[in-house]
Amino acid sequence: MPITGFAAGFVNTLAGSGSLITVPILILLGLPANVANGTNRVGVTFQNAVAVATFLRHGALDSSGAARLLAPAVLGGILGARLAVDLDEALLRRMIGGLMVVLLVVMLVRPERWLENTRAGRRARPWLEIPVFFVIGVYGGFIQIGVGIFLMAGLVLCAGYDLVTANALKNLIALAFTAAALVVFVVNGQVLWGLGLAVAVFQGAGAWLAARLAVRRGARFVRWVLIVIVVLSAIALFAGLRI
Repeated sequence: MPITGFAAGFVNTLAGSGSLITVPILILLGLPANVANGTNRVGVTFQNAVAVATFLRHGALDSSGAARLLAPAVLGGILGARLAVDLDEALLRRMIGGLMVVLLVVMLVRPERWLENTRAGRRARPWLEIPVFFVIGVYGGFIQIGVGIFLMAGLVLCAGYDLVTANALKNLIALAFTAAALVVFVVNGQVLWGLGLAVAVFQGAGAWLAARLAVRRGARFVRWVLIVIVVLSAIALFAGLRI
């Protein structure tokens, strides 16, 4: 579990889909899928807290205007967690895999969208941002896997943040709605705290290293990590990896 947790924290902080590593491992350890889904949120919450603290320490977290994105994402996260009992895994795998292929094309064909600081002079678009981040929150509360990638896309392509700023803000938003979803799973008795906290320690270490690398290496490094993770995640999902 140490290597699994560290890898998941590192991948989640820089891109997303770290839960593709942890959730199947938890299921292989004998946890029912819904309990694995809930227990996984302990580590994700802790890793996001570590990442946010690291970005703040390095002055890389721009939270201006974040409130209008946090509120719909948290509400969506609570709703998604409540819906997580009924899960069509095969259909969900295909949908996520398809969306990741689309994102991969966007990142490769129009790389300037991900590398330029596009926020300067751009007005807030609550009519677009609120529904987009509510839907992302619902998905994140529901299954978590790959939500970081969709948050990055929403923050860059919809909200207009540059990639490094979006990466830091992604962790703040994910922390907020994952913590809210965790409460729902705890209330429903679907969290094993001992195992969840054991994994969380190593996820936090991975998140700390990834956040430092993101700040030091910049947008191009983050973009290429994101591309690699999207490709591997799509392959895993289409190959039928159990979630």
